[in-house]
Amino acid sequence: MFPTQSMGYDRAITVFSPEGRLYQVEYATEAVRHGPLAVGVKATNGVVLVGEKRAPHPMADLDSLKKILLIDDHVGTAIAGLHADARKLIDQARVQAQINRLSYDEPISISSLVVNICDTKQLHTQYGGVRPYGVSLLVAGVDDHGPQLYTTDPSGSFWGWKAAAIGKEADVVRDFFGEKYKDSISLDGALELAIEGLLKTTDKADIEPEEKAKTLEIGRIDTKEKLFTILSQDEVETILKTRLAS
Repeated sequence: MFPTQSMGYDRAITVFSPEGRLYQVEYATEAVRHGPLAVGVKATNGVVLVGEKRAPHPMADLDSLKKILLIDDHVGTAIAGLHADARKLIDQARVQAQINRLSYDEPISISSLVVNICDTKQLHTQYGGVRPYGVSLLVAGVDDHGPQLYTTDPSGSFWGWKAAAIGKEADVVRDFFGEKYKDSISLDGALELAIEGLLKTTDKADIEPEEKAKTLEIGRIDTKEKLFTILSQDEVETILKTRLAS
């Protein structure tokens, strides 16, 4: 992807290649593409996120790794890429969400939150002495405009989605969503589709629900309660058993 003759243009974030590329941003994007998969599906009455955790070492405690995190009561996020970078951005997003509540006495809109995150990401693509954030976030929530699902890119770009995937083999899962997604999908249907997409590249015969539940996290929010909830491991295991049995 990065030919030898191009390497002279990746010494600083402020240097463009003759083709108009910023190689440091592309390296950050590669960090995302090598991260464990995370998917999100928007329904008529809510949004669901599903993420896969990967231990850095066999002795690592998977319970200490978080793939899906809460930003505010009405919005959560899933990570693909460098967790340290994600932690910094999520902390900033949480502060911004609370500033909005204190200033306007209302929850922040999902689009405003995403713009704030991406402003910080974009800032780190144009100044020397910094590097791009090597992480993408799936941001899901419910606001006055209904269910919302966004992705943020290391370049600072963002997009709204009906169904999205970030991380390893995300292109395969997005193509799968393009074939299976329906605008009339319910929250339960969205959860089923998200899990099916995440397991798309895995042989179902090799999946043991008890073990797989340890590596999956599921978050969901509906338009009635407007509370983003991260399911327990037991709940994830029950869902997997039902899904794999069908």
